[in-house]
Amino acid sequence: MAWIYLFIAGVLEIGWAIGLKYTEGFTKPIPTVLTVSCIIVSFAFLGLALKTLPVGTAYAIWTGVGAVGTAVLGIYLFGDSANLERFRD
Repeated sequence: MAWIYLFIAGVLEIGWAIGLKYTEGFTKPIPTVLTVSCIIVSFAFLGLALKTLPVGTAYAIWTGVGAVGTAVLGIYLFGDSANLERFRD
């Protein structure tokens, strides 16, 4: 069950990372409430997963799911560059 909790926490991390863009600096009430809710619930599920999973493993997977999901959704929702050249100076 801990792995399911961890997956849910990762998906919710994607939700709050993407949600931050929609809050426009926390000036939009509905996106702000949804984003903060995702943050709280994501941490709650991460906490449940940490009852049985090692912290290093769980944190690495949680952040990995969040990073990959946020990058992919950033490409599709916001037109972020999919080219690795964007990381060059």
